Amino acid sequence: MKRRSFLLRGAACAVSFSALFWCGPAGAASKEIVYITAKLDLPFWGTLGKGVESVALANGYTYSAMDSQLNPQMQLQHAREAIARGVAGIVISPVDSQSAPDTLELARRAGVPVVIADIGTNSGQYVSYIKSDNYRGAYEVGTAVAAALKERGWQHDPFALVTISLARKNGQDRTNGFRDAMKDAGISHEGGLRQMQNYSADETSGFVKSLLAATPRPRSIFIETDQPTMGALHTIKAAKKQNEVLIGSFDAMPEVAELLKAGPLVACGMQQPYLMGVKSAEALVESLHGKVPAKQITVPILVATSRNIEQLMPVANKTVFGIAAK
Repeated sequence: MKRRSFLLRGAACAVSFSALFWCGPAGAASKEIVYITAKLDLPFWGTLGKGVESVALANGYTYSAMDSQLNPQMQLQHAREAIARGVAGIVISPVDSQSAPDTLELARRAGVPVVIADIGTNSGQYVSYIKSDNYRGAYEVGTAVAAALKERGWQHDPFALVTISLARKNGQDRTNGFRDAMKDAGISHEGGLRQMQNYSADETSGFVKSLLAATPRPRSIFIETDQPTMGALHTIKAAKKQNEVLIGSFDAMPEVAELLKAGPLVACGMQQPYLMGVKSAEALVESLHGKVPAKQITVPILVATSRNIEQLMPVANKTVFGIAAK
């Protein structure tokens, strides 16, 4: 009997080793929770990681973060490394929805629970999916931008979008939400779309320069994440077009209040990444304790304008920027 048990376990370990899996009960080798993120140096992901860390430490787990640098193969390698060292569980913000299933399959076969934070997946098994209401948030940003265009009599002029990857479900939702808001407001002329590759301020600055050079140039541009929004604002001001082009954005930097008051930023859909990180880790810890968390948890977007930003800041400082959270 002992020999049969030994042989069966040896065969299982051999299969696992060939695929770089850790062989043994999930979470037995350590009490570590790892966050595999798409790009850690973007403020959103860093803040989300702080939320994951706070819950992990409060529940007696250690915490580490692994930066995929927008590279699907690096993301997959991080998952292999985490599984091989026997982590208790993984929170992942995938590089995109198309590459996520491969990582989820690695974890499933190794028996390691995974919670997805924000970007989503096209398929695969996971414990829970914590997402922002990207469509509704972008729709509300579009509604605010449309109102500002109409106030200036610019509703017949084109609008443009600088999007995050449209291979991501959240990118699809943001783009569709803004477009639908424009359509419902009777603003139908889309004058251009640029899709981010490296998510830098410089990249989006180049996009905005090309849009401003177009004929006819857009009167409003929707920028779908934080640092690129700063690139867009700097470019518009350098071109002295801040009184000619309006900006709607998604995600927020800590200086959002000043930016909204100064213009040309008129609306910002603020995700709550710290809260998303907290919810992600809570769902993972629940599963590790034998409970079944909700399969999908939606975190609302705080849509800020110059009129309401002061009222939103006490909540935003913690849930958006993680400032009050240590």
